[in-house]
Parts: sequence; structure tokens; C-alpha cells
Amino acid sequence: MGQSNNVTEFVLLGLTQDPSRQKALFVVFLLIYIVTMVDNLLIMVTVIASPLWGSPMYFFLAYLSIMDAAYSTVISPKLIIDLLYNKKNISFLRCMGQLFMEHLFGGAEVFLLVVMAYDRYVAICKPMHYLTIMNRQVCILLLVVAWVGGFIHSVVQIIFVYNLPYCGPNIIDHFICDMYPLLELACTDTYFIGLTVVANGGAICMVVFILLLISYGIILNSLKTHSKEGRHKALSTCSSHITVVVLFFVPCIFMYIRPVSNFPIDKSITVFYTIITPMLNPLIYTLRNSEIKTCMEKLWCKMLNTDRIQISPC
Repeated sequence: MGQSNNVTEFVLLGLTQDPSRQKALFVVFLLIYIVTMVDNLLIMVTVIASPLWGSPMYFFLAYLSIMDAAYSTVISPKLIIDLLYNKKNISFLRCMGQLFMEHLFGGAEVFLLVVMAYDRYVAICKPMHYLTIMNRQVCILLLVVAWVGGFIHSVVQIIFVYNLPYCGPNIIDHFICDMYPLLELACTDTYFIGLTVVANGGAICMVVFILLLISYGIILNSLKTHSKEGRHKALSTCSSHITVVVLFFVPCIFMYIRPVSNFPIDKSITVFYTIITPMLNPLIYTLRNSEIKTCMEKLWCKMLNTDRIQISPC
């Protein structure tokens, strides 16, 4: 445990102290979590069990769904259970574990979104060489890089927070263990560590977000040379990607680009990018993507089909 550490557990204040609101939020977040898991697992199974698995874009999309499902599972079950209890305790080690996992999956998703933007750039700007450049070995390598990037980001975060002295206050005015609420409880000056958080979290998010917007700008600009049908398909795919990028990065930039400070609105913003965004991502991709919808229909038809009942549309 961290040096000079008298704290063995933290108390989370959660989203609200109002019992009736807690019950209402319990129902809402339970439904959101169920939808999130079903949507993401459905996309994952659909891609893996169909010819789409051979396409680099859908290969990365399946792993984005895995990350979203895992990211949501790190946050939502604890929050949902806590809404049923007045006292919301979390041990020091579980708190550190939650912090590590949320930054691992969140960091990996940041880098995966960069990889997906590069994939779209190659597909639209260099279509003749797409399958040569984005072969399966390259896809796996890029995926490993995304996971390693997330792991390094998370390790850096946890090393700083784990070794801080916590000698008294243990009440976290939040529903999860996160960097800034924990830094405020430390019995030492955390100004320098706060700057490393800004550099490690906020700056990465800001730089990557700007690079992604520039890359999608280049992609959209190159569509002038494409046919009307090709332009429409590319625009549909890119608009889905850009929507996901904006939903993920804008709240993260707000949370981590500033020095150590906690605002009342932080909880609502954290709910958005840790709970709502993982639910919206699969919906955004499936609603705008006819190939996934077609494969889902075929998959359901295969599952529902029996030797006795032939379902003709499939």
C-alpha cells in the first residue's frame, strides 16, 4: 500500500444521496448496462461469425465493442450495486484496481480510434493498395500497439496515485475512483502529479483529437474524386467514426486538460463518457451501416432456422 498510508478503504458519495433518486437511477443504469452489453456482444458475435471478420474495418470494430463492454463492466456494476446501499465502501486495492482498469480500457480505446482513422484513410485515399497495406499481420500489430499504449498510460497513472500518502480523509465525492478525486485526498502537495495527469491524460486526448479531426478532414477532402455512390458510402462510414470520436474525446478533454480540481458537473460528464458512450457506440455503427445490419439479419435467420422451418428471406 502507498507510503504513510492509514487508509484501507474509501467511501464513495455516489451520484446522489436522495433514496428515491437512487432507486430511479438504479433502474436507468441497469437498463443502460444491459443494452450496452447486448449491443456490443451482438456486434462482436456478428462480425466474428460472418465474412466481415476478414475486413480490417470490422476487425477493429469488433475489438472496439470488446473494449466498450469491458470498460462499461469496470464502471457500471459497482455503480448499480451502490445505488441500493446507503454506504458505498471500496477497499484501497479495489479502488486502485478500478482506476487501473478504467484507464487501461479507456487508453486502449483512444489508440484504437486512431488506428480506425488510419484504416479509413488507407481505404479511401489508397483503395488499390488497401488490402496489401492493411493485411491481417498489420491489423494485429496495430491492435497490440493500442493495448500496449493503454497499458503504459494506465501504469503511469497508477504508479503516481498508489504511492501517495493517504493519512486521513477517505470520502470521495464521486461514484468511481478517478485521478482528481483521489489526488484531493492525498496528504501532500499534488501540483506536480496533477501536471503529469494533464500531460498523460489531457494532452494525449487533445493531441489525438486534433490529429483525428485533421485526418478525417483529409479523408473527406479526398472524396471529391470518388463516384457519387462511393462518396455516399465513405461519408456514411466516416460520419459514424467522427461521431464516436467527438462523443469520447470532448468529455475526456474537459476532465483531464485542467489542473487538479473537481467541479459538480464532473459526475455528469463522467457518466456520459463511461456509461452512455459505450452504449451509443454500437448503435451509431449499426444504424449507419447496412453491411452489419444485413449480417445481423442473416445471423439471426441462421439461429432461428431449423430443419423443419425454412425462412425464405435469408
